[in-house]
This record gives sequence, structure tokens and C-alpha cells, in this order.
Amino acid sequence: MKKIPSIIKKIQDFKPVAVDYAFQKSISYSQMSMYLSCPKKWALHYRDGHKVPSFSINMTFGSALHETLQNYLSVMYNESGIKADDINIEEYFEERFRENYAKGYKDNKNVHFSSPKEMREFYDDGMAILEFIKKRRNEYFSIKDWHLVGVEIPIVISPNQTHKNVLFNGFIDLVLYHEPSNSFTIFDIKTSRSSWSNKQKKDKIKQTQLILYKQFFSEQFGIEVDNINVEFFIVKRKLWENSEYAQSRVQRFVPPSGKSSLNKAKILLNKFIDEIFEIDGTFLSKEHLPTPGKEECKYCVYNNLPLLCNKGKTS
Repeated sequence: MKKIPSIIKKIQDFKPVAVDYAFQKSISYSQMSMYLSCPKKWALHYRDGHKVPSFSINMTFGSALHETLQNYLSVMYNESGIKADDINIEEYFEERFRENYAKGYKDNKNVHFSSPKEMREFYDDGMAILEFIKKRRNEYFSIKDWHLVGVEIPIVISPNQTHKNVLFNGFIDLVLYHEPSNSFTIFDIKTSRSSWSNKQKKDKIKQTQLILYKQFFSEQFGIEVDNINVEFFIVKRKLWENSEYAQSRVQRFVPPSGKSSLNKAKILLNKFIDEIFEIDGTFLSKEHLPTPGKEECKYCVYNNLPLLCNKGKTS
């Protein structure tokens, strides 16, 4: 077994401060993303107590695939590639897929949100992704000179000095450490029906998640921000039919995360915080207006609740 560098032990031993909900508020990237997409939706969901649970086969699939891939990589780095390959990955994924669906079914008041046919399709897609990565793991995740820092690494930090009772709370999917260069790579695993389009890759709000994780990982663990790299690891459920070329189930995307991108990400986050919180961390009582759009409203959970928001019906 490889010797674990002291810097990794420091990170693994770190215990983040728990949020005290008696006087502190917790925010996340998903909250910020929702607000920037539609302030009214954020207010209904997080401030006004009208949270409408949303369940989908995509969420079930994404959770199960994350857990399976994270387990595989944990065994690979902490033990060996041979040990990882000995995992019955089909059985593991099926178990996680069933358990995540069962939890969603229960939380959805015992109402199904998928069909056996659809579940089978997603299960087969997941197995195709996992087998592809397993066969080509050395192309994406090298053991030589690399160490696993952790999966689901918690980040709890106060990002705005004028709102000290507001804490950013998140979990990083995967972090690896490259010993020769003393550098870290933060991975965010995304599931997608097919590859990300240029429009998706240029989406600044989407990029902000990893950029903020880079900044807060640096602050929380005292690591130079220039020694941290970020990457979206996108896995694809579907491949192009009748393609003449060999296709990959994996798409890798490295968003710009230099000084300019870090500053822009912090500006977005501070805008979000300033527009919803008083200095003491309580919510502002101001009205947050909707930003209706045809597609956004069509899939909004409040679309069929006109007493809460009727913009989806009139757009």
C-alpha cells in the first residue's frame, strides 16, 4: 500500500464546523443556481415554505451511478485496481439503483415516478457506462503518482464577510492528488443523456459550481488556489446510432478557472447572498419576481400551482 502524503491526511482528518440552524443559514450551489434562474422559484422553495418535492428517474440514476463509481474508485486507489475489478459492479449498481428508487418512491408518498420499462433502460445505460469506464480506467484515472483524497468531501465555509451567519454548504464528488506536481484535481461527475453541447459548456452558471469548489477547497484546507485543477467528468447514457466512428461514454470538460473566472464566480455568489439576506443572516422580506421562460416554466414544479405562481400559465 502506498504511503499517504501528510497533506492528504490533514484533509481527511478535517472536521467541518456544523451549521447551527438556530442562527445560521445554509446555502448551496443548487440554491444559487435556482435563484439566478428564477428568484420567485427560489423564494417559494427555500424561504416561503412551499417546497414541492421533485422525483425523477434521472435523479435516481444519477445518485446510483455516482455511488457506484465512487465506490469503485475508492477501492482502486485505497487497495488496488485488481481489488476494484473484483467488485461485482453489476450487483452493486443494481442495489444502489433499487435503493435510491425505493427511497424516492417512499418520499413521493408511495407513488411511482417511473415504469419498469424505463427503469430497465436506465439500468442498462448505467451498466454500459460502468463497463466502459472499468475497461478504460487507466485512461481516466491513473494510480501511478496519484492518490485519492476523498469522495463527497464536505465544504462548509462563510463566503461573505458581511453576512457571517450565511454558510456555503456542499460536497465535492471526487478529489485526487498528484504527488510529483503537488496539485489537486476536483472532479464533478455529471450524468447526461448525450454529450454536453457547446451551449452547455459555455454556461457560466454551470461552470460556477466547480469554480466555487476550487475557491472554497483552497480556503478550507489552506491550499494554494493555483495548485487546484477542476474537471467535469460527464458520462453519457446514449451514443449516436449508426456512427462510423468509435464513441466514448465519457466526455471531459475543463472549464476556465483562473483569476478572472474565480472573481466572476464570487460576484455571482455575493449577488445571490446580498439579494436574499439581511446582514444578520435572516431572509429579506422583499418580493422576488419570477423570470418566466417557455422551457423553464414548462418543467417548473410550480407550473400547476397558479395560486403560488401563474407565470407558467401565461407565458
